[in-house]
Amino acid sequence: MTLEHVAIWTNNLEALREFYCNYFEGSLNNQYFNPDKDFRSYFISFPSGARLELMSKPTIPQNLNDRVEAQHQGIIHLAFGVDTMEAVEQKARELKENGFPILSGPRKTGDGYYEFETLDPDHNRIEVTTPYNHA
Repeated sequence: MTLEHVAIWTNNLEALREFYCNYFEGSLNNQYFNPDKDFRSYFISFPSGARLELMSKPTIPQNLNDRVEAQHQGIIHLAFGVDTMEAVEQKARELKENGFPILSGPRKTGDGYYEFETLDPDHNRIEVTTPYNHA
């Protein structure tokens, strides 16, 4: 069994589309629009086969969770894997140079990963990670 896709509601459909396609090698389908529901969406496919659905509808309320400072129950981040520690560092530099905050890292974790955390344009947490030999 595989995880087919994860969906995110947003009021910034085009900004999120650009972020995930430009920085995380996403391939975009054509925008879907349902005029009766004023609903728009994109599916973004990644080289691993995972997909992300970005959805927009004006009547969806804002998420009131503080995703920058505080943690909360539920899904807290999306993690993207890369092949090397150098690739983690390179992606952190690229995102920082383009104005995205680095919340933590790059750092080695106690469970064998090298990673950093950032935020997408809607302040959803994003992690970029790779395993390292911590024996």
